[in-house]
Amino acid sequence: MEVIFILIGVSLLMAGGFLWLFFKAMKGGQFDDQHTPAIRILFDQKTKNKANKKPPKKKK
Repeated sequence: MEVIFILIGVSLLMAGGFLWLFFKAMKGGQFDDQHTPAIRILFDQKTKNKANKKPPKKKK
């Protein structure tokens, strides 16, 4: 039974460490993307054109 308390304590310390590292990375600007928004307009987008769409056939 004592082992479960040790494991819970260790897991809480690890979770806190990962949370601290995540916030440190966020504050450091690691997840800021300055390049993609500028080139997003160059990517092709597949859009559906309603003018070229054929009307559905009626079944008799």
